[in-house]
Amino acid sequence: MALVRLQKVLSERGVASRRKAEELIAQGHVKVNGRPAQVGDKVDDRKDIIHVRGKKLGAAPSSVYIALNKPRGYITTLQDEKGRKCVEELVRSVGVPVYPIGRLDKDSEGLLLFTNDGDFANAIMHPSTHVPKLYRVTLRSPMTDEQKLKFEEGIVLDGRRTAPAEVRVVSSEAQRCVVEIVLYEGRNRQIRRMCEALGLEVARLRRNAVGKVKLGMLPIGSWRYLTPEEVRNLVMATGVTKKIAAGYIKNGREPDRDYHNARR
Repeated sequence: MALVRLQKVLSERGVASRRKAEELIAQGHVKVNGRPAQVGDKVDDRKDIIHVRGKKLGAAPSSVYIALNKPRGYITTLQDEKGRKCVEELVRSVGVPVYPIGRLDKDSEGLLLFTNDGDFANAIMHPSTHVPKLYRVTLRSPMTDEQKLKFEEGIVLDGRRTAPAEVRVVSSEAQRCVVEIVLYEGRNRQIRRMCEALGLEVARLRRNAVGKVKLGMLPIGSWRYLTPEEVRNLVMATGVTKKIAAGYIKNGREPDRDYHNARR
């Protein structure tokens, strides 16, 4: 078997994303065959013995892809030193370690995808891919035509213009406006920062879809497995190779196998 980078193995085993896995390695939390690992080390995950924070890494689990309806008040991380509520609490019943694909900030809610498949997560989050994400946003004031146009054309944040977005005004009143926004990139707190730049105050923000995966009627705080078709559609939306896509489709969960799950 060919050697594989350690951070890739950790990512595929659901320990953390590749970036977080690199941080764990750099911080000295990972050992291979009893020796501290270095970022960039390669391993044979069938023979080498890997420990993370003193715990031996078990055999690779089956690939898992799930959707969570994240409530407001939870931060998108697996653990928090300040003791805040984390999304990890809501997906423990999955039975294997999974980590979020992308983020929703603490005050936002809605669709958040999880997996233990590092290649899949990286394909979805990579800057070169533009998987559309649909948000429903409630504002505390109407959105003018000029503000709508600026949102669609892009706004300069941190010295770089945002990618063109799609905006549809659902309803508009004197002190309340509901809009649907489609983004093709995922910068930190992007919608809130764009609204702030335009003088708009966000009252509520919910993500309703990622690609063709929809939040639907999934209860708040509950999760479900993605169907094989949803996994396939997400993979194809990223533009990855057919060979890799075939692997994802093969590992997809059957839709009638514990498809919906009660909270926790």
